[in-house]
Amino acid sequence: MSDSRLLRIGTRNSPMALAQVERVRAMLADRHPDVTVEVMSMSTSGDRWQGDMAALGGKGAFTKEVDAALLAGDVDLVVHCVKDVPGDRPAPAGTVMAAYLARDDVRDCLVHPAGLRIEQLPAGTRIGTSAVRRVAQLALHWPHLAPVAIRGNANSRLAKLDTGDKYDALLLAVSGLQRIGQAARITHPIDVDTMVPAVGSGTLVLQCREDDTSTRDLAASLSDPRAQQETMAERTMLHILQGSCHSPIAALARTEPDGRLGLRARVISLDGKTVLDVHEWAADPITLGTSVAAALLRQGARDLLDLPAHGSA
Repeated sequence: MSDSRLLRIGTRNSPMALAQVERVRAMLADRHPDVTVEVMSMSTSGDRWQGDMAALGGKGAFTKEVDAALLAGDVDLVVHCVKDVPGDRPAPAGTVMAAYLARDDVRDCLVHPAGLRIEQLPAGTRIGTSAVRRVAQLALHWPHLAPVAIRGNANSRLAKLDTGDKYDALLLAVSGLQRIGQAARITHPIDVDTMVPAVGSGTLVLQCREDDTSTRDLAASLSDPRAQQETMAERTMLHILQGSCHSPIAALARTEPDGRLGLRARVISLDGKTVLDVHEWAADPITLGTSVAAALLRQGARDLLDLPAHGSA
């Protein structure tokens, strides 16, 4: 690598996406002070669309414009939330996931104006979320609560909550609120064994062109082996199940003290009445993700996943 270089990073132009790029910029400044970062932000169809994400083809609506800029050579590297990257299709041909950053808090949380915990909410409380994974787990644990569809980034959802017109509380990702400086709004971080997270929760991935070896090496220097192994296990399971933004799939891989990986996964009906739950361990993430997916399919996951549903993970 040359003594100095310019690295063009592509990203969505949402406040959270820009905060995520700043994390990458800071890491590069610390480890590679010779690298100058230029941020190239862009609006995506997922950010602009306020309807059902399934109508736009699901999660890919948040990544396709940024990926196109990467393939066109307009940027050298892109930063994605892993949970925004489609799991039912491979990465665009010619690109590679070069690094997974150390994982942030994976939990979902309740945001309530009066500071209540989720078990304190009265019947009929309107919970803003469009994630079928959260809707299904609300029905499983708190069937007296009323999920109400909501769209937009975290900042706009908080603003909608503050008006009090349609929503009494929100379910959001802890890591997302932390990234945009809104951690003080968190009322109740929910235990991961109760509200199992989305695949890839809390993890940022750096994607570049497959033939750009210098950028691949630069990105790889930031990668966290534990986050990579856990994410690979979760996404292998998701890919085999052909999970999309409207699939009620939840999963969390964790590295055990002995080095083995554990993967807990759920497939849940939207009414919460059918829950398929698998927890297995293995040394290899691909083997683990494959085994967990196979176990869920043996339990009947295909029937639940083929039911019509709407929303995002």
